[in-house]
Amino acid sequence: MILHGDDKMEEDSESVGMGGEVLEIGGLQEEQMDNEIKEPSLNKNILTGGDNIERSKRLQKSLSETLTIFYPFAGRYIDNNLIIDCNDEGVEYVETQVSGCLSQLLEGGELETELRNRLAPIPHRPADGPIVLVQFNMFECGAVAIGVCIKHRTADATSVFAFINAWATAARLGVDKARAPSFQLASFFPPRDIPTFTPNFGERKVEIQKRFVFNGAAISKLKAVASSNVHEPRQPTRVEVVTALMWKALTMVAQAKHGRLRPSFLVHSFNLRGKIAMPVPDNSFGNFTNPALARFTADEDENKVELDHFVDRVHDGIRKRVTDSAKISSEDDLFSSVISTKTEMIEAFHRSDADFYMFNSWCRMPVYEVDFGWGKPGWFSAVVVPGHNMFHFMDTKDGDGIEAWVSLEEDDMLLFQENPDIKAFTGQE
Repeated sequence: MILHGDDKMEEDSESVGMGGEVLEIGGLQEEQMDNEIKEPSLNKNILTGGDNIERSKRLQKSLSETLTIFYPFAGRYIDNNLIIDCNDEGVEYVETQVSGCLSQLLEGGELETELRNRLAPIPHRPADGPIVLVQFNMFECGAVAIGVCIKHRTADATSVFAFINAWATAARLGVDKARAPSFQLASFFPPRDIPTFTPNFGERKVEIQKRFVFNGAAISKLKAVASSNVHEPRQPTRVEVVTALMWKALTMVAQAKHGRLRPSFLVHSFNLRGKIAMPVPDNSFGNFTNPALARFTADEDENKVELDHFVDRVHDGIRKRVTDSAKISSEDDLFSSVISTKTEMIEAFHRSDADFYMFNSWCRMPVYEVDFGWGKPGWFSAVVVPGHNMFHFMDTKDGDGIEAWVSLEEDDMLLFQENPDIKAFTGQE
């Protein structure tokens, strides 16, 4: 969702924008969970009610134009056949009036999950509903919030952000300046049946979602701690060290709950574009991911529970996915790699004596390049329906830090947020 606005009571007021989509958990022609994300922004624009009406008209016109080049989004997803019917039935665009000022909702530094969700369209569960839903929210103070929901089965994060940026370019400069996607994936990799991975967590307890911010300074310290003991002369990445720190904290949470160390399995999103030995365009539209996997075995690793050990596990899992992907030179190679990954995930997920964690990184995605003609976003935030043991990363505005959205059961969250490492590196001490 993309918000832009201001508070007229302030002479030099801030306008806030939010943008959101349904995003990436990876897979090729597979069943996946629907997730929503939204992105806000801050600009120095003074808006009036009339300005917002005109902006909405511009958004609608440019959206219609952008759908001519991202035409699958104007179609309908056929659930039984796992295909998109490009029938040009269109998308849904709704305008809403919101009482109060956006600044009131942002006073705490972030919008509460329930309030943020209200600024986004409710996904259509029927398979024959629109793939793209847009909700243009106009606040009394002149601020606006643009919520976008896109069915994850049709596109991953790379494709969604390409669409959002193309839409913004069309609004700002004209659709002829927008970068069109490539629809060649199906010719490289015709659809095949693969194992379905749709997590079923049984009886659901209360899930809590919280945001943990690791700023650039904290991540630099974290890298220093991790690299001082890593077993190779390398500098871990931001995503690796934050993932490792969280995994370590989660391991301690599980130990506190069960009185012993428990095995755990970690899945991390991985974009295949540019990683395989085939000339797949980097602007390929669709879902083209295959997650990296990592394990903590508990019994074998009981003496390896320091941060650098978890950094090694995360790094090795990502490096293995990079190495394996570089060997993919045919459709059969890709199919074999995906089958192997899904089989391993399914087996790990159904272990009753182990924990399963799903990490998704949108870091380095061009979310802060979105500009509809009234400035780039000042803040991007994921608004995700809380899921079990799910973790979503995105850049802070300066690009140096990471905002981590964490979804855990209520009891686990209470332990997790009190972990000394989590408190130390997110400034909560």
